[in-house]
Amino acid sequence: MTKTGVDYAWFENDFPDIAEAYCFTLVRGLSPAELVSRLEGRPESPLRGIAAVVDAAFAQYELGDGDRQVVAMTTVGAWTLLIEPNGYLGVTEERALPASAGTSWVSHFVNVNALGTFLWAEDRALRLCFDPMFPEDRRGTTPDELLDAMTRIGFHVDVPAPETAPETERDLSSPAAFALAEHLTGVAITPELLQDTTFTCATVRIR
Repeated sequence: MTKTGVDYAWFENDFPDIAEAYCFTLVRGLSPAELVSRLEGRPESPLRGIAAVVDAAFAQYELGDGDRQVVAMTTVGAWTLLIEPNGYLGVTEERALPASAGTSWVSHFVNVNALGTFLWAEDRALRLCFDPMFPEDRRGTTPDELLDAMTRIGFHVDVPAPETAPETERDLSSPAAFALAEHLTGVAITPELLQDTTFTCATVRIR
């Protein structure tokens, strides 16, 4: 059964420190070490739990010169999950598309200004890219392939979203991006995964 945005509403409630600005990427068939190599990253000490990853990421911003960021990775089945607190590398096409050579790359991002991106690539080809808040504006080689799934998940794909939603209506566009990523990869992001995992970490150039 396809999950919906409602099924991922816990993320914003339970993990507010990362929920306001993040990028989650799933890459099929590459180990964390292989993914770090493709991204020209530098291995760092592992960290347990997403809270420690967030702390390390912001410490990097404060201590560094702004050209590198902390990323955290773990293997989930055939996929490697890459998490960037306050990052966007996973949806940066000039980095993501070359790194997707020979594999599948599914990434979604949001920042503190509520700007977001969902990106699906296969072997360097951009299959689908859109802002989860404005799913009617899609691009890529197969922009309409996932329309049925997107509708079931809760995206309003036929008409532009209203400029102002009723106060009682919660915006679930970001949680819906998690559900769409799970639809494509079969990988469920759970609170336990974020809290209990010892993540392989690296710093990656962002400029």
